[in-house]
Amino acid sequence: MEFVVKSGAAEKQKTACLIIGAHKKSLLPSATAIDSITEGYLADVLKRGDLNFKPGHSLMLLHSHHAPFERLLLLAMGDNNKPLTEAEFNQLTTNLASQLRSVNAREVTIAIEEIAVEGKSLHWVTRHVVEAIEYAFYQFDQFKNDTGTSALSKISLKKVILLADRKNAEAVKAGLVQGQAIGNGRNVARTLGNLPGNICHPTYLADEAKALAKKHAKLTTRVLNEKQMSDLGMSSLLSVSAGSEQEARLICMEFKNGKRSARPLVLLGKGITFDTGGISLKPGAAMDEMKFDMCGAASVFGVMNTIIELDLPINVIGMVAAAENMPGGQATRPGDIVTSMSGKTIEILNTDAEGRLVLCDALTYAERYKPEAVIDIATLTGACVVALGHHTTGLLSNHQPLAEELLSASREAMDRAWQLPMGEEYTRQLDSNFADMANIGGPAAGTITAACFLAKFAEAYPWAHLDIAGTAWKSGKEKGATGRPVPMLVQYLLNKI
Repeated sequence: MEFVVKSGAAEKQKTACLIIGAHKKSLLPSATAIDSITEGYLADVLKRGDLNFKPGHSLMLLHSHHAPFERLLLLAMGDNNKPLTEAEFNQLTTNLASQLRSVNAREVTIAIEEIAVEGKSLHWVTRHVVEAIEYAFYQFDQFKNDTGTSALSKISLKKVILLADRKNAEAVKAGLVQGQAIGNGRNVARTLGNLPGNICHPTYLADEAKALAKKHAKLTTRVLNEKQMSDLGMSSLLSVSAGSEQEARLICMEFKNGKRSARPLVLLGKGITFDTGGISLKPGAAMDEMKFDMCGAASVFGVMNTIIELDLPINVIGMVAAAENMPGGQATRPGDIVTSMSGKTIEILNTDAEGRLVLCDALTYAERYKPEAVIDIATLTGACVVALGHHTTGLLSNHQPLAEELLSASREAMDRAWQLPMGEEYTRQLDSNFADMANIGGPAAGTITAACFLAKFAEAYPWAHLDIAGTAWKSGKEKGATGRPVPMLVQYLLNKI
């Protein structure tokens, strides 16, 4: 999608579709001007009650012979002349993106300044409008022979013009740049998540990381193979890939664009490219969705693409612990004991609790970067879905200031997270009769005990864990990766600059 910022009066725009806001009690400036040149037509339409003013509704009007634009789309802005709440704005952007997919026009013009949100800047509004449009226009169709029948192929729209006064043009342009970069990065994550396991395996992810580094001088990619990981003592990570013909990979993408003296921020993604559960085999129903078990890794790729596009002056290490969890003659058995890179021993009571087994060795490896902080992102526990549903990401941390930074970023990005507690009372559930710890803590507080397990390997630095099991993908008719939490993580990095 092409986006352009333009200045000028809304009523003078020669465009296929002009989009403005509409309040119930009084006309906004652009609506007043349009009503004047159309001899009261707009006021008459609104008085008839054709538009439901609840945000999330809209009304398409056809051409009036006095107006230069061909169509007029009215976005409901509420009953009063008050700024929208974030929830109302979210409904408005969702409706707007849906309308743009169906409008029969090659370009539209949005009076972006008239979309006001309580406590938010024009930059913020622009960014989120652009993000919503980029999200809505994504389509994963590379495995369909007849792409001409896809929903996206039938869409006419190619260009979105954001209309703003000259004094506000720079703010709109800045919001546009961020919105596009975040939208692009989020769609990178969605594509990797949507790819099938027979294509997107650990080596594929490693090759993608190498290819990204070849395009950008400030990015360096290092990939550890199984021999190298074995030499480092990563028996926990390697226990997950033992039953698969696909070798595991530890991928490290090093983006060095900040001060040399600045310690890097490490983003670590769980990259289980397909999760059968191993010997602790999952039920067959919906097992195809276990290709999404690498969405944490996909989000790291998405963030790296975004910060490269924005050329952020920051040092970031994007790590991916990639493996395929399969049953087989060499697969790890329940009851096996492995020694992690840290030297701590783990009794594997359930081979389907594999994400923490690959992450724990990667967390130990991350120490060599002397990081300012480490954030791991993982589709880790079904318990998180039970606790928070599919709306909110679970957040746990050993460092409250880091947790607060992420929570703040999640609110600003409208990519919500909620902090869950940690404590010794939960850690005790991981006690083992035979090893330093077990890899599961029983049915109670599964999300928390999983984080407590990881915390044992993240004692050398501030660390946070994002459990995206409920937010990384959608099921049913809208099945597909969401690209979350790319917006939250990018906002966190933006706030660090």
